[in-house]
Amino acid sequence: MKTEIPLGYDGCPLLAFLRGELKISGRLLTRLKQRENGIMINGSQVTVRYLLHGGDILELADGDVSSNERLVPRDLPLSVIYEDSDVIALNKPPHMPTHPSHGHTDDTLANALAFRFADQPFVFRPVNRLDRDTSGVVLVAKNQHAAAFFAESMRSHRLQKTYLAILDGELTGSGVIDAPICRERESIILRRTCSLDEDGAQPALTEYTVLDTCGGHSLVLVKPKTGRTHQIRVHFASLGTPITGDDLYGQPSPLIDRQALHALSLELDSRSGEPMRLIASPPEDLTSLADSLGLKIPENIRISK
Repeated sequence: MKTEIPLGYDGCPLLAFLRGELKISGRLLTRLKQRENGIMINGSQVTVRYLLHGGDILELADGDVSSNERLVPRDLPLSVIYEDSDVIALNKPPHMPTHPSHGHTDDTLANALAFRFADQPFVFRPVNRLDRDTSGVVLVAKNQHAAAFFAESMRSHRLQKTYLAILDGELTGSGVIDAPICRERESIILRRTCSLDEDGAQPALTEYTVLDTCGGHSLVLVKPKTGRTHQIRVHFASLGTPITGDDLYGQPSPLIDRQALHALSLELDSRSGEPMRLIASPPEDLTSLADSLGLKIPENIRISK
């Protein structure tokens, strides 16, 4: 990572610039200080006590020294939406886990990316995660600085997610589901809506807009304003309109073998401040389900890239 110091930072300690302007976390700063040539000004290694001058060229080591040895590279299909030196965005297919877990050690998005970047050290740093059976946009940071930047974007709600879902049941117009979520008693997987004073309750807010209804089903655009586990699935189930095919919070469907939920887009700013809108076309199983139910996915969504 290379940055020219603006004139307004004359006499400013480098530490203040790193923490305030570049939003470098304390953990990452420690790693940079311990690494040879981790922090350089005008080609020379410096400490964070260095006093800046306008026009100085700051270089921070952002490449990984070694790969995650537990991550097995696998040649699996990838649908790349966007890529630059900081990030790669992918349209994850349904039935592919985002990262390895028990029973899924070599069939995940992480394994596929490890194969793609096999000629260089690779550490899997997803900015967002999707359930195995939820398709759509997954953004992965390619270096430590990008990971820290986009993690802060998530924490400060500067990253907007939009999903496409098909529901069992008919809704109209638009609405907001404001219902805290907590873990279902004695379950490590299931969640439920609850009152805010219950143990483990977390505030959860979901906005939605109905695009179409037909024959007891609804097509909706969904914008979660918080990021709780299974939030969208739990919230719509709480309205009595679970996501079609959701066998945890609704019931299986003969028309689709997963929950009909797709991460359609991410809107955020890049590290340079440029706005980004990453869009993933819905997969065939979701578009076929909509057609079978008589629901019309707008053409700009159906063919988006």
